[in-house]
Amino acid sequence: MSKVLVVDDQRNMRTTLALMLRDAGYEVEDAASGEIATDRVAADSFDLVITDLRMGTIDGMQVLRHTKEVAPLTEVIVMTAFGTIESAVEAMRLGAHDYIQKPFSEQELLVKVLRALEKRMLAGEVSVLAAEFRERYRFENIIGRSGAIRDVLGRIVRIAPTEATVLITGESGTGKELVAKAIHANSKRADRPFVTVNCAAISETLLESELFGHVRGAFTGAVGARKGLFEEANGGTFFFDEIAETPPAFQAKLLRAIQEGEIRRLGDSRVVKVDVRMIAATNQDLQEAIAEKRFRQDLYYRLNVARFILPALRDRREDIPLLVDHFLDKFARKLGRRAELGEGVVDYLMRYDFTGNVRELENMMEQGVALAENSVIRLEDVIPLETSTAKAPRPRSKVMQDVVDEAEAAAILDALRDVQGNRERAAEMLGLSATTLWRKMKRLRIELDRPV
Repeated sequence: MSKVLVVDDQRNMRTTLALMLRDAGYEVEDAASGEIATDRVAADSFDLVITDLRMGTIDGMQVLRHTKEVAPLTEVIVMTAFGTIESAVEAMRLGAHDYIQKPFSEQELLVKVLRALEKRMLAGEVSVLAAEFRERYRFENIIGRSGAIRDVLGRIVRIAPTEATVLITGESGTGKELVAKAIHANSKRADRPFVTVNCAAISETLLESELFGHVRGAFTGAVGARKGLFEEANGGTFFFDEIAETPPAFQAKLLRAIQEGEIRRLGDSRVVKVDVRMIAATNQDLQEAIAEKRFRQDLYYRLNVARFILPALRDRREDIPLLVDHFLDKFARKLGRRAELGEGVVDYLMRYDFTGNVRELENMMEQGVALAENSVIRLEDVIPLETSTAKAPRPRSKVMQDVVDEAEAAAILDALRDVQGNRERAAEMLGLSATTLWRKMKRLRIELDRPV
């Protein structure tokens, strides 16, 4: 359901518009002034703003400017009873989708609203990939056009300005830290520290001291007082990577720090107030960890306020070509050499089961650029060492393709045999379109008059 904000300082007009739009199936909020409208737009997400032009201190033009500044994908329709060409041109120049002159009919309004929302939907699908969108929201390292990635980017834009605690889950290599950094970069704390701790990389005995700090003499070797990472992050964002690796005893102290906004250094009786936003990430199933008493349920609920579940790369294969281009350019510049993909490389990558996700693809592309001969990355240059053959990698790649082709041909021939050569029914059995089946048959040189 599309969400619309109606802005007008005349109560009757505001109420009438809201009723029209709700009857048409839209979710509607209203604002009695430009001041209220700008606050609403900054705090919430709207697909469309319909604003009167002439209001009090903050008029419709200012509402339009503010909306386009803080929510560039939100469409705006300006209403005016003073419908001059000059005001309409100025509104359109500032980014308004359209304007409508009072008085207007319900049908006229709903047509303009529908067109604006259609544009908003298209913008949501396309503009997340645009350079200006990535520059504005600092998403330069989150690459993809799949629906899953668009959902992640949209949630970042909505969640980042809030103070909500965030939990990010997903397999290793899916980009959990990139999402955490994007949330911080788009938050009100963007100019404050972003502090990361990898809980799996610090021993249990050092974890508490590292995070909370200690006073002199707190333990053997503590020759002086030291601030912990929590204090270093004061005013900013604290990112706990692999939070499930922490012991339950430490989890209890972490829960208190989140709930009370205070910590106690090791060996100290005084508490220190800290103001940090918490983002945690894990590649483990926390529900399973809770059942096995490895993770506190109360800490899980405290962290799981805003949840991001990052998809595995094999579940968004349409993003692989974009990621390949990104990493190819990155490592060509880093290593100071030109490189392009040779025959069969993209096909291999599109079929490859990336257990290490984006991180594994990144490593494969760096290896490919480093091994490329005459600026061409061959298939054997990207195949992981453990799956390649040192003596004859190139013939092996041909055999792999032959095996795939033979399997496809056998499946097609079996289907054609079952339906007495009817290509349309065979395509249906194989879950393919008739056109796709025809193309495969042509590539594999399967003729309908060939015995099946």
